[in-house]
Amino acid sequence: MADFLFTVLGAGTLAAAVLPRLVAGRPLSMPLVFLACGAVLQLLPTPLPEIDLVRDRVWVEHLTEICLIISLMGAGLALNRPFGLRRWRAPWRLIGITMPLTIAATGLLAWWLLDWPPAAALLLAAVLAPTDPVLASEVRVGEPTDSEHDEDEVRFALTSEAGLNDGLAFPVVMAAIALTAAAGTGLSGGWVGHWLLVDVLYACVIGVLAGLAVGKLLGWLFFRAGRQAVRLSEHREGFAALAATFLSYGVTELAHGYGFLAVFVTACRIRAAERDHGYHTVLHDFVEQVERLLTAGLLFLLGVCVAQGALADLTWRGAAVGLLVLLVARPLTGWVAQFGTAAGPRERLVTAFFGIRGIGSLFYLAHALGTEGFHVPAGELWAVVAFTVLASVVLHGVTASPVISRLDRLRLSQARGRRRTGRTPNEDEVANERL
Repeated sequence: MADFLFTVLGAGTLAAAVLPRLVAGRPLSMPLVFLACGAVLQLLPTPLPEIDLVRDRVWVEHLTEICLIISLMGAGLALNRPFGLRRWRAPWRLIGITMPLTIAATGLLAWWLLDWPPAAALLLAAVLAPTDPVLASEVRVGEPTDSEHDEDEVRFALTSEAGLNDGLAFPVVMAAIALTAAAGTGLSGGWVGHWLLVDVLYACVIGVLAGLAVGKLLGWLFFRAGRQAVRLSEHREGFAALAATFLSYGVTELAHGYGFLAVFVTACRIRAAERDHGYHTVLHDFVEQVERLLTAGLLFLLGVCVAQGALADLTWRGAAVGLLVLLVARPLTGWVAQFGTAAGPRERLVTAFFGIRGIGSLFYLAHALGTEGFHVPAGELWAVVAFTVLASVVLHGVTASPVISRLDRLRLSQARGRRRTGRTPNEDEVANERL
């Protein structure tokens, strides 16, 4: 068993290094390949370990937690556009309009189609609310550059949305936990005040403030410390990004704030400390490599898990809820939210469609099931969420590269047509074309 697992680990690590370039521009993605490999290996007579999402809930929670916070750090470090209400208009609308409407639609679907109690319906809505920064590599911004204008609206909106909503989904998960606890002692609204004060206001404020404080401290240490020995940008130590990730997350969680929110804010604050320094690329590249390895491993295990029967409790109604979230609720609410943004019609359509669900949904469900029972079998909850993630990996994994590549070609063609001088437009000019 151990020798076989070492072989799989080595082959998987090598594949994670090679696959991104092999599948670039094709109707395929690295997560989809690893998901399929896990399922295929499980169906073969190979000695893979048994994985039970219900029994192994704690392991699922912590593995997905680590992958998520590392991915959030990478997303924040990659964003070139300075923070601001107007500059970030697209993600604010996706957070403030799309996310609440998607939660409402998903909760109603679970209550109507699945006949789940309100707390379980709200939990499913909260779990499936955040878009995923882990599986969205094809639609994310690239590595950090010294220009704030070279990010197209689609990539910027999807990256910043995923960075923000993974933290902001937590209050809704906590509302579902509070609601099911209240239902066990006689349903009342007495929990709402505590939830608003502690789980919404306090935890979000602490998350933002801790992220800003840690980010400012590390920005000074990385770029402005008086002693060269501790000014890490001089030594190009990429693994310092992991220190920033774990420090920000740990400090915030100790203060009972939302660590996901803090990590993303920390990354953005470090990015702003010295925006055009090459050390950001070193930090980002290291985080991206670690994230890719973790993503490959988690998707492989999910494929194994699915082949071992993780979807055994899935009904057609549960599958319908997952597909309606991906194909109807998210695209419609995402489209509506973007009116008034800088994006053109094609860009709004693409941004609305790529509401990728993934590792974040698995984390939130594992976390919630460790606190309360929701009067729905845990296996059924896992089946609906795992199916939705699986469907998203397949649907968005097949379409992301061709669709994004098509938009890039249209932008380049349109930018060339506007100039008519024979000069090749630069990256900033191409990114600012609206489709």
